Amino acid sequence: MGTVVQKYGGSSVADVEKIAAVAARVKARHAAGDAVVVVVSAMGDTTDDLLKLAQQVAPNPPRRELDMLLTCGERISMALLSMALHEQGVPAISFTGSQSGIITDGNHAQARIVEVRPWRIQDELGRGKVVIVAGYQGVSFKREVTTLGRGGSDTTAVALAAALDAEACEIYSDVDGVFSADPRVVPAARKLSALSYDEMQELATAGAKVLNAQAVEFAKEKGIVISARSTFGGGTGTEVKDLAVAEDNRVKGVTAEADMLALSVRGEAALELLEFLDARAVRARLFSSALLGGDGSTFMLVPLQDVHGLEALKADLAGRFAGRVGVHEDVGAVTAVGTGLNGSFGAARTAASCAEALGARVYGVFLSPLSLTILVGKAHLKELTRRLHGEFVR
Repeated sequence: MGTVVQKYGGSSVADVEKIAAVAARVKARHAAGDAVVVVVSAMGDTTDDLLKLAQQVAPNPPRRELDMLLTCGERISMALLSMALHEQGVPAISFTGSQSGIITDGNHAQARIVEVRPWRIQDELGRGKVVIVAGYQGVSFKREVTTLGRGGSDTTAVALAAALDAEACEIYSDVDGVFSADPRVVPAARKLSALSYDEMQELATAGAKVLNAQAVEFAKEKGIVISARSTFGGGTGTEVKDLAVAEDNRVKGVTAEADMLALSVRGEAALELLEFLDARAVRARLFSSALLGGDGSTFMLVPLQDVHGLEALKADLAGRFAGRVGVHEDVGAVTAVGTGLNGSFGAARTAASCAEALGARVYGVFLSPLSLTILVGKAHLKELTRRLHGEFVR
């Protein structure tokens, strides 16, 4: 038996009954002889509730103080799960990200892990305890509390699996693995038994919620196989691992992203805009030669999941880039992921034709070796996702 790292998402620990059920699952794994490390997210909607509380006090809260507040959610989960395990007769101990040795850079709200020093975890595993770790958080070299961005508990789990040389990294949520589309949007979506790191990272970057993109990047770098499974049992899950490139140019999945801003910018202002976004730790997906501006503008998509203080950001953009940067709040993206999408323009033509058949204006189409992204109005995202899934996923 070896070391196993398990991560449980917010829906898996949403109330005390579910925490007790997770404790029973962990107990069984511990009883089988494995050394178990459990990474937990905040309970249910706790992070969103804390964000709303912060914004009642300050519409654009300082990121440092926001990190201090938001890390409380995972600390609640870790302590309650440790208590539940004790109640079931299992020795357990809970650690924060800093106590676990998760060392990050100094960026608040979207920090990146630079080193893991899991000595306290190893000591407690050696004493036969289950170790519960608060996900989503770490500490910088200046001893500042940091958070890893939405979905950052996945990254915590993968980083610990690498540092502990774990035999398995299991990511548990309320769905049985990764599907070819969101089943709530595309009823015909099918579960994928396996995905390559690159395919999963493309899907995660484009808006798929099952796994965090940074976690997949870390797993690829360290060679960690991720197993995405359902907390509630049944099913076979999805493995994310190193796979040979498919020879049939198959599209694996289609995903949509609505929670974003689209920025269009011309000429030299593009570099100034990048500097502006970097200074505010705002990440963007960069596209060139987009059609939205009608003038060959550079086009940037800004995911809003880690943008706290959106109105202040828009006001700053208007003040500094008046007339030079377009801010488009009604534009979203649908992305198909699979090998060979840029082998010809057939996929791009098909995507544009599907959008036009819906009466959707096409603002831009972008190709890479593993993805095709089409920009349309947000009102058309779900139907276009269904149509592209029907066209591309076999």
